[in-house]
Amino acid sequence: MIDIEANSAKVERAILVGLITPQQDERKAREYIDELEFLADTAGAVTVRKFFQKLDYANSRTFVGAGKLEEIKQFVKDDGNDISLAIFDDELSPAQLRNLEAELGVKILDRTNLILDIFAKRAQTAHAKTQVELAQCRYMLPRLTRLWTHLDRQRGGIGMRGPGETQIETDRKILLRKISLLKEELIHIDKTKSIQRKNRGKLVRVALVGYTNVGKSTMMNLLSKTEVLAENKLFATLDTTVRKVIVKNIPFLLSDTVGFIRKLPTDLVESFKSTLDEVREADILVHIVDISHPCFEEQIAVVEKTLSELDSKEKPVIMVFNKIDAYSADTSLAELQESWMSKLKENCIFISAKNRLNIEELKELLYERVREIHTQRFPYNDFLYEIYDEITNC
Repeated sequence: MIDIEANSAKVERAILVGLITPQQDERKAREYIDELEFLADTAGAVTVRKFFQKLDYANSRTFVGAGKLEEIKQFVKDDGNDISLAIFDDELSPAQLRNLEAELGVKILDRTNLILDIFAKRAQTAHAKTQVELAQCRYMLPRLTRLWTHLDRQRGGIGMRGPGETQIETDRKILLRKISLLKEELIHIDKTKSIQRKNRGKLVRVALVGYTNVGKSTMMNLLSKTEVLAENKLFATLDTTVRKVIVKNIPFLLSDTVGFIRKLPTDLVESFKSTLDEVREADILVHIVDISHPCFEEQIAVVEKTLSELDSKEKPVIMVFNKIDAYSADTSLAELQESWMSKLKENCIFISAKNRLNIEELKELLYERVREIHTQRFPYNDFLYEIYDEITNC
């Protein structure tokens, strides 16, 4: 994979390119590009300019049309702009990658490649590193041809097979073998993690889920009193963290999972399914939402769609609307609270993890939901909890 930070002495200056199509109107296209800019910033690049074009569908040769490509080329070639990287908002085909590199003369990345690069930098454990490497290999497999274009002219007809084609076939075999080995390694790691989960006993399991950068790790730190990396960057946490938490007198297991995002690469979703086993096996999901984001409802839909794909949509869910301190939309916060609380009843709460607003109320709500499941598994404890509540309320 291409390493954006290979030259740490010089920050890469990038342009971003997106399409406005019948399926993706201008508002959504600009929102996606803003998210792509955040991804680029997370990877260490500086966005200099964003380009948009209205098309019915992407150009099969160069993604954008000839006129727009010429405009982009002139901007890139201007010495004053010092552009070294062009990032496209959708996944590019091998032919598009090859043609764009030839036309623009700079490094070309698509959204998938950028996300994979960030994941490769963020992965810490052997599990996460193996999953990212598997996704990278799957991404590279159909794109091997662009690595050997300098040998194209040496190919021939029957009996004239060139070394370029031979090298591609050799590399493909090596890559397929590596994919097979990585899959075997993941199976072994998954078995180990499965045994670890079984050894946790009957404790209630709570999983934090949500879009990337909504505050899951901050919430994990607040509830478990641990130091999980939390920063204003996408995918700050890749490795699933599990901690034992005690609220009042009830212990339970709390896990922080990788954040979801729109247009998440299919290969990456497939590779990270084992990480999301914590979501599948959770008894309660705490869905954290960044209410200050202008399109938070679309982010909710993305998370719910992913949960549905994981067969986890029917689990009990507590909706936690975070960052109320940063909310600034036209609709008043009070109206928004009334709307969502009438829809979700008591399984809904509005907080600010940063300013610790309504955190105690969240703990109380969590305690009630965990207790309902805990007392079903340990019915002899219910009487003790009632006594504890009476004492604490006195």
